Amino acid sequence: MPERLTHLDEHGDARMVDVAGKAVTERRAVARAVVRMAPETARMVQAGDAPKGDVLATARIAGIMAAKRTGELIPLCHPIGLDHVDVDATVDAEAGTVTIIASAGVTARTGVEMEAMTAAAVAALTVYDMVKGVERGVAVEEVVLLEKSGGRSGTWRR
Repeated sequence: MPERLTHLDEHGDARMVDVAGKAVTERRAVARAVVRMAPETARMVQAGDAPKGDVLATARIAGIMAAKRTGELIPLCHPIGLDHVDVDATVDAEAGTVTIIASAGVTARTGVEMEAMTAAAVAALTVYDMVKGVERGVAVEEVVLLEKSGGRSGTWRR
């Protein structure tokens, strides 16, 4: 546990962390989001039969676009030139879930956890948006960091 939050200065005011002294390293992060719905809705998503079109393809593109804009969406987050973003979605129709796995990579002085989590979250919200006309009870149940690597703290896995 850090002694203090890194986005606060000595007076407790919010600030952007100065990463100038950090080493440029290869950094990677993987996040997951889970969207829960009725099995019938999940089967529709899996079959590509949603009224608004291909839910999974749209969610994938939305997640990638969101990762690229994370520095604009999250206050104090460094804007970075991503080397890689991938968003994959799988449907378990019987369980009524769409699971989104987003990964991001960069060679930089700061990590890509927020980019991976933003990609997963926005992809999940896109799934919700694409099926809300069919089912109102859809829920984004989880957005979580699964792993990160690179930088001073090394590798971490949930």
